[in-house]
Amino acid sequence: MEIKKVGLVGCGLMGSGIAETCGKAGYSVTVTEANEPALKKGQERIIKSLDRAVEKGKSTPEQKQKTLEFLSFTPKLEDLKDSDIVIEAVVENMEEKKRIWKTLDSLCRPEAIFASNTSSLSIVEMASVTKRASRMLGLHFFNPVPVMKLVEMVKPITVDEEVFTTTRKFAESLGKTVIVAKDTPGFIVNLLLIPYLLDAIRALEKGVGTREDIDAGMTLGCGHPMGPLTLTDFIGLDTTYFIAEAMYKEFKDPRYASPPLLKSMVIAGFHGRKSGKGFYTY
Repeated sequence: MEIKKVGLVGCGLMGSGIAETCGKAGYSVTVTEANEPALKKGQERIIKSLDRAVEKGKSTPEQKQKTLEFLSFTPKLEDLKDSDIVIEAVVENMEEKKRIWKTLDSLCRPEAIFASNTSSLSIVEMASVTKRASRMLGLHFFNPVPVMKLVEMVKPITVDEEVFTTTRKFAESLGKTVIVAKDTPGFIVNLLLIPYLLDAIRALEKGVGTREDIDAGMTLGCGHPMGPLTLTDFIGLDTTYFIAEAMYKEFKDPRYASPPLLKSMVIAGFHGRKSGKGFYTY
């Protein structure tokens, strides 16, 4: 099977980045969102990202225009019915993802491949509401998608080997480096990253150091490009919290238990860069 048409569910921070990346690679992409305002906001985010690339000399106005010509936007899920692969990039909530996949399963061609951009949730559980468990896997991109070179492919026990190989070639055609992970909560990256971020929040909570000193300690002392609290703001405190909760629910390991400070900040709406306030103010 050859992938030519990409369907994308969700045009938020991750979805818009995936759409832009697929468009740049020459794929025909149909993007859908829950409502028109969210769809318009996603389009604007893509245009701003392409404009930045032109300003930095990493792209040209002609390349920007060509990328946009590969993208179409719709509020209707049924407009994805002819896709060769459908990538879901909605909120990290299992019930919402299952609802969407169940609907898509009845709309899309039987041979279409389903891929979730989840960063922590079970692919097998999502696939259980469809009739195509053998054609479903995880395709976890990293933010900002147009810049980050990694894609974490999640290989559930149910997926067909040919489907996995086809999807891997697709991911590599986007200019990404692929790593393969088992279908276990957090996969490779978040399995290691989340305890580190939570420990940094606990250190701040206990007064071990200021936010600036904790971040400087890891950037200057360990060579990390970004301190853990700055990184949590970048990822989103709400996203970090949801991932941690899902992993704790599965493993019952205190390393994945959310610190009270993180939970309080999420409830207060301090979600990091995207809300204008997290551990730092933006």
